[in-house]
Amino acid sequence: MEGIIRHGRDVEEAVQSALDELKVRREEVKVEVLDEGARGVLGIIGQREATVRVTVDTDKVRSAEEFASRLVKHINPDLTVSVRETEQYIMCEIQGEELGLVIGRHGGTLNAIQYLLNVAASKHSSDRRPVIVDAGHYRKRRKKDLIDMAHRLKHRALQTGHAVRMNALPPHERKIVHMALQDDPRITTESEGMDPKRCVVITPASESRQ
Repeated sequence: MEGIIRHGRDVEEAVQSALDELKVRREEVKVEVLDEGARGVLGIIGQREATVRVTVDTDKVRSAEEFASRLVKHINPDLTVSVRETEQYIMCEIQGEELGLVIGRHGGTLNAIQYLLNVAASKHSSDRRPVIVDAGHYRKRRKKDLIDMAHRLKHRALQTGHAVRMNALPPHERKIVHMALQDDPRITTESEGMDPKRCVVITPASESRQ
């Protein structure tokens, strides 16, 4: 994040100038002191202004919860969002009735919500943890289906001796496939293409060596 650079008679004045412009609180920013400045002789001769770089660094967990809550209310006013976090990710669980509306076909709507949420929550945060959005434990069921599919397509690749290309998958689902097959030395997996059409290709090891 680039932040903005501001000057002042001292560091605090420079920081306050940035806060006023950004319209944020002190606890929502990171401050990098580029030059502490100098008062100069008699406070005049050789005086140099302080210079700081101030970058907004909002709480990604709070941002994710607020954005997700506003978003799902447009789909169904009765839906709620609960958030929990680990060292690896931030989980937003959508709760309520008729969750099929937020899941969509093959999780398409849920993935779209997750994409928007990651963009919005990461905009002013240095927190690199991904935000995962789930509803009605769909992700758990989907993970099992993906693993089953990965093994079926692996056997097809081994039987035919040719690479098998899966349908396009979002990044977190491609990772599930790679991990499900990573310990089988008979095949290799790699992602090909550009999002949102990027997919996993399962290739027999014998073919990949040719």
